[in-house]
Amino acid sequence: MQRASVSIPTNIAEGSVKTSNKDFARFLEMSIGSSLELETELTIALNLKCIDSMVFESIQNKIIELQKMITGFKNKLD
Repeated sequence: MQRASVSIPTNIAEGSVKTSNKDFARFLEMSIGSSLELETELTIALNLKCIDSMVFESIQNKIIELQKMITGFKNKLD
């Protein structure tokens, strides 16, 4: 979970220095992929009873909001 959560902003930062919007968009896609990875790991943590449903819902809502923001930003680049 830690690796996936760190990968989200890292890909955005790395993509921001690319010379074309197409390259930047590719890194934003990788960032979205990392957020989906994190969401999957969060679901597994819930199923294994490592977290309760209230914590799950709170974090999942934040992940979904982040996914929407990154997707919106990516769409503006196209």
